[in-house]
Amino acid sequence: MTVEQEWIRPEGRELLVPGTLSPRRAVPTKIERPEYVDKDEAVSDDCGPYVQTPDVIARVREASRIAALALQAAGEAAKPGVTTDHIDEVVHGVLLENGAYPSTLGYLGFAKSCCTSLNEVICHGIPDSTVMQDGDILNVDVTAFIHGVHGDCNATFLVGDVHPRAQELVTVAHDAMMRGIKVARPGREVNVIGRVIEKFTARHGMESVRDYTGHGVAEGFHNGLIIPHYDSAPAFDDVIEENMTFTIEPMVTLGSQEWESWDDGWTIVTKDRSFSAQFEHTMLITAEGPELLTVV
Repeated sequence: MTVEQEWIRPEGRELLVPGTLSPRRAVPTKIERPEYVDKDEAVSDDCGPYVQTPDVIARVREASRIAALALQAAGEAAKPGVTTDHIDEVVHGVLLENGAYPSTLGYLGFAKSCCTSLNEVICHGIPDSTVMQDGDILNVDVTAFIHGVHGDCNATFLVGDVHPRAQELVTVAHDAMMRGIKVARPGREVNVIGRVIEKFTARHGMESVRDYTGHGVAEGFHNGLIIPHYDSAPAFDDVIEENMTFTIEPMVTLGSQEWESWDDGWTIVTKDRSFSAQFEHTMLITAEGPELLTVV
């Protein structure tokens, strides 16, 4: 860990270690489940199509709205003294209240209803007994499944009084996402999104993680369309088309983007344990440009 990371980390906050998992939360049988729940593969992933019909778009719009509601509730609950497991409880409750299934619950072995990525966790953190402290930053990633489709979003929240440089990281991550969204227009290759994001984060002395990407989303949680958050040209040259639905979700680090995985097979942390922040929207591509769907 660099000297900068030492003084950004809240006083008394040790490097993260896995906490204790609570029992799996129940979902009423009346709520439709994705086909992959508690199976070894998700056959609906990587199957397309990338361009959606009006009916699918209407359903993705509803799933996205519900995901955004749950994410909003998670942000309101993110306070010092609260466990990340409580955040999962809040998300789970909002999704069920709105008739949606938590897309992550039972997805390839993931046992919780959202991802909670704290401080040096880049993505896919598992909610557990870890208690948030004053000065932490918390990313919550929520996906809702309803009417046969998914809506996916995430945001990073400030927990209490956060160091100004960590606040800047959160702001840069949000602004990087919005800049990527702005250039997502019909006729352009998807790699233009990452080009804009990478240049913007570099100007602030930060890095955009390359190995985890945005994705197409609709009837598949991840439908095969990949949205990189770095300048990948000439690779990833899919042309953006009207009626595509996909996510842009850059992960931005204060230090190096190099990462390691915990033994749980999900939690991804920065190798140098620098702080990481992320934001995500599901969007619809229209003739005029992108329309954000994961809004309340």
